[in-house]
Amino acid sequence: MAAALPEAADVVIVGGGVMGTSIAFHLAEAGVERILLLEKNELGSGSTSKAAGGVRANFSDELNIALGARSLEAFARFGERPGQEIDLHRVGYLFLLETADQLDLFRESARLQNAAGQPTRMIDVDEAVRLAPIVAPDGLAGACFSPADGHCTPESVVLGYATAARRLGATLVTGCEVLGLDAVGNHITTVRTSQGDVRAGTVICAAGAWAAEVGQWVGIDLPVTPLRRQIVVTEAIPGLPPSMPMTIDFSSTFYFHREGPGLLVGMSDPEEQPGFQLNRTDTWLPRLTAEMERRTPSLLDVGLTGGWAGLYEVTPDHNALIGEADGISRFLYATGFSGHGFLQGPAVGEIIRDLYLGRTPFVDISPLHAGRFRYDGPRAEWNVV
Repeated sequence: MAAALPEAADVVIVGGGVMGTSIAFHLAEAGVERILLLEKNELGSGSTSKAAGGVRANFSDELNIALGARSLEAFARFGERPGQEIDLHRVGYLFLLETADQLDLFRESARLQNAAGQPTRMIDVDEAVRLAPIVAPDGLAGACFSPADGHCTPESVVLGYATAARRLGATLVTGCEVLGLDAVGNHITTVRTSQGDVRAGTVICAAGAWAAEVGQWVGIDLPVTPLRRQIVVTEAIPGLPPSMPMTIDFSSTFYFHREGPGLLVGMSDPEEQPGFQLNRTDTWLPRLTAEMERRTPSLLDVGLTGGWAGLYEVTPDHNALIGEADGISRFLYATGFSGHGFLQGPAVGEIIRDLYLGRTPFVDISPLHAGRFRYDGPRAEWNVV
């Protein structure tokens, strides 16, 4: 049976994707009571279910490296905690590089990752092609390989967190849209939903691409823009190595990884306009085909079995917004991950738990405060897909 909406809660989490369910699990595991998660559709039905499933610590920013590395540890132990098979394949991430500037950029990010304990290394073109035999070497100058990274199944991660959170006492209500937040003075008092009002003093925004509106309800600027990204899945491809890494052509963002007997394939579309479009289109396919012809020409002879469209939740600097609002009590947020939310979900759930409980998180996330664009300016992250 679907959970009934309670009249009151100590903590209300808005959004039932990987971020919301991770937060619910970590709070419940820590003994927090009266946790209520609200999802307007089904759990994981937003951006999480449309993600490519990549998990990595291969970033250029030390804070993103820390979030990725902590999450990789959690994904590796997911079968024991919270207890769910997630089909984790630690086949590595392979960034294909074409210019001297790109090589310099990834040498520096590899140095930072090594300092954080990650086994990332620069490799030559021959080794890159051995790892991903469908890659054409023409124009490549080298590559960066992080063998501890890989991919897993986003829906299974959500299921694992949600099941454990419920087992630990949290209430997760689906088909319940949050319509607004009420406050008295600078204190949140009520969460208004499509199923009625809930008295609550703490709200945690994990609404992904829809987070900006949630922030506006209490006067908090969460600069998150929705942007459609599309993915296709190929027919079976004979001879694919089972250990072929998640491979990204850095210049174009064209990427692929194994999906059953075929490949999951995606690429950014520079002509895509912001908005909540979720329909699939063919307008990006000529650019995708051109990149396939350039980098993986053998894929031109492979048919497609399907695909989907989902939303990136993009911030001005492609870094997340994580923190607690200053102007109202208490409004916490974890959003704007710009395509990295699924892979950072475990670590961020832990961080939001600690912020709520007044503990010091394992890493200083104050640089990711939503107000940084007014005061500190954007943060650089170059290893963006």
